[in-house]
Amino acid sequence: MKTRVSLKKMKQQMLLRVLISIAVYGLLGILAYYLVNVLYHSTIWYGYEPFYRFVQWADTNRIFILSAYIMLGGIIIVLHYWKQTFSFFQEVVNATEQFYQEDTTLIELSEPLKEVETRMNQTKVNILNNERIAREAEQRKNDLVTYLAHDLKTPITSVIGYLTLLQDEPQISEELRAKYTGIALNKAERLEELINEFFDITRFNLSKLTLEMERINLSRMLEQIASEFYPILAEKELEWHTEIAPDIEILCDSDKLERVFDNLIRNAVNYSYANTALFLSMKPIENTVEILVRNKGKTIPPEKLERIFEQFFRLDSSRSSKTGGTGLGLAISKEIVELHGGSIKAESADESISFTVVLPVDCQKIV
Repeated sequence: MKTRVSLKKMKQQMLLRVLISIAVYGLLGILAYYLVNVLYHSTIWYGYEPFYRFVQWADTNRIFILSAYIMLGGIIIVLHYWKQTFSFFQEVVNATEQFYQEDTTLIELSEPLKEVETRMNQTKVNILNNERIAREAEQRKNDLVTYLAHDLKTPITSVIGYLTLLQDEPQISEELRAKYTGIALNKAERLEELINEFFDITRFNLSKLTLEMERINLSRMLEQIASEFYPILAEKELEWHTEIAPDIEILCDSDKLERVFDNLIRNAVNYSYANTALFLSMKPIENTVEILVRNKGKTIPPEKLERIFEQFFRLDSSRSSKTGGTGLGLAISKEIVELHGGSIKAESADESISFTVVLPVDCQKIV
């Protein structure tokens, strides 16, 4: 529709220029006739002067001269605008060659084609953006293969290694056998977690999450999730500080929200200093509830904080299995929260890391 409007406007502008050219050409003819007539009547002629003879001839053949003048003007105007139109066409053809150039140089056309220039530049920007998105998608696919190869290889190697030791050393002590079996089991469980996370990646990339709404007691949910983390906190030498408002109910997808809070708490556990406290709070604010998870840990630089909700992003560039999985948990958490009509943000300063989730009390189902 916009292209049609633009072309219609160009036609109108071209028609206006043609009409103006015809009007100017006609005025020039009238002016020439007036000047010749003034000059002819302002002088006494004797009959042999070239100008007098020309005027007499022109007066006799006025219809022929007028026709010739009109025809000549028509030819000049048509040739001029044909040439101009062809030059415009050539400009557009040359400009289209810049569409697929990877540089960000914008197309420049002459003044009558400014609207076309704007449309073409918009198209070029869209093409460049689409190419960038395609490259990023290809890079994400390559990253996924890299993650898969790296993360699955490590626990598999460990499981095979310890099981081989148990097979090759049948006389091994029960204590050592139990130790090797425990390590192999731990690595196998880690392998199961990674496989489940890669299934999540497939669902996250290929389908849109949907919500199954129900009314729940959010206070009770958070208290239960917090209690389930006591053994993990004890192992990490951490403790809970909670401030959860009682009997707060909301309409939500409880399973998916539980996953959000589980992700945030696990993230806090993984990046907490030993012998510190994790803080979990929940309070109502008008028609929303605010959930805060905060821990003491290394301050996250601003450039990393901006990317913390990106797929596959990890704060720990060493990719240690002690500090997280595929880097998808926070990305999925953000999508779940936003599907509920809420928001999530991360902040970090003075060796403190906090995640704040704001949810409406009556979340609407999104199909």
